[in-house]
Amino acid sequence: MKGKFTGGVHPNDSKDTRESPIQNLPLPDELKISLLQHIGAPATPAVSPGDRVLKYQAIAEPSGYVSSSLHAPVSGTVKAVEPSPHPSGRLIPAIIIEPDGRDEELDLSSSADPDLKKGPEAWKKMVGDAGVVGMGGAAFPTHVKLNPPGDKPIDLLVANGVECEPFLTADHRLMLEEPESLMGGLHLAMEMVGAKRAVIGIEANKPDAVEKIRSMDLPAGFEVEVLPVMYPQGAEKQLIYALTGREVPTGGLPMDVGVVVQNVGTLAAIFEAVTKGRPLVERVMTLGGTMPKGPGNYRVAIGTLLSHIVENTGGLEGPAAKIINGGPMMGQALAGFDSTMTKGTSGLLVFGPGESRVLKPRPCVRCGTCVRSCPVSLMPHTLGSLVEWDQFDLLEEFHVGDCIECGCCTYICPADRNLVQWIRQGKAELITRSK
Repeated sequence: MKGKFTGGVHPNDSKDTRESPIQNLPLPDELKISLLQHIGAPATPAVSPGDRVLKYQAIAEPSGYVSSSLHAPVSGTVKAVEPSPHPSGRLIPAIIIEPDGRDEELDLSSSADPDLKKGPEAWKKMVGDAGVVGMGGAAFPTHVKLNPPGDKPIDLLVANGVECEPFLTADHRLMLEEPESLMGGLHLAMEMVGAKRAVIGIEANKPDAVEKIRSMDLPAGFEVEVLPVMYPQGAEKQLIYALTGREVPTGGLPMDVGVVVQNVGTLAAIFEAVTKGRPLVERVMTLGGTMPKGPGNYRVAIGTLLSHIVENTGGLEGPAAKIINGGPMMGQALAGFDSTMTKGTSGLLVFGPGESRVLKPRPCVRCGTCVRSCPVSLMPHTLGSLVEWDQFDLLEEFHVGDCIECGCCTYICPADRNLVQWIRQGKAELITRSK
């Protein structure tokens, strides 16, 4: 078993849905496809109300290099392009499509390379045209990651199968049920970045996934590494350090140490984009928590209302007191089920009354617990206090930009200080002041 990174915590992994096979969720009567599905600039609509679209047809174009295209998950009619609730809590313009029930598809034969003859440069464009983004939660446009600058040679491609967030098991099921797509995408990504070696990192609580991948007669240069169960083991910089001992510099990126990291779901999407020409219009996500009657792993069309997911899996056992988009450590709390599935939605968690609490911060007791748990060796108690006292000018001196917002400090704090939220507030204030 490989080593570990600095810090981290051990929340109960609560992987109750690990034995739940992937099921296809029925399509809703209406899809609301947000123009903001990724880190970077929102996409620009390429359709208008009244237009009829085919499944896989491009409906929005990238508005810059760090942006991503969008495609229709179904055939149907564009009803409107209007603001719609987004998981971030904001109203973001969305393309609203009413399915026609025909499921007529765009001919993808000209955009596919089933025999893998076109080569890495063509594949990169195909990945960009397919709107593939990071599916581990960050949703960074994948074609950008696959184009490292020439002065940063890549020797290692890491497949991230850690899935360290409690409750989430979508990546676990993908490794068990679709390993061929994952491994095919890994091979393609290696070719695109010029890496000669690949490592698939999987936490020790997924022994069946480790066995499944290792049973595939891995070619030379491919390895599977088992990692200790520790949060946030799946964060890029921590995963790289645990696997290689390489430390990404402050303000740097994995490519600065010769590494590119891709989530296993992203790799499967890369394989689909290149070999079938198929854009990213659906993804596997986990429905979990304590309240859903039908917890499990579901393949859901992008733009599906969260309420549709709940209603079509049996509903809830009782009133929802806490709703989370993603995992409990880094996910976003939602006010209801009126936002929609995005490419970055790895899970939907629902909890009942009494299963969450509002933090009532007390004065810091200088115990140092948050410092010991911080995976990037910061002083969260100091950063939180600076924000609490409106001392924003001092934040950069304490390297606030290195915080990955994993939430370890808040999770472990005996004084219930909401440190990660204060740090997010401080970062937002610095961004506002820089404009």
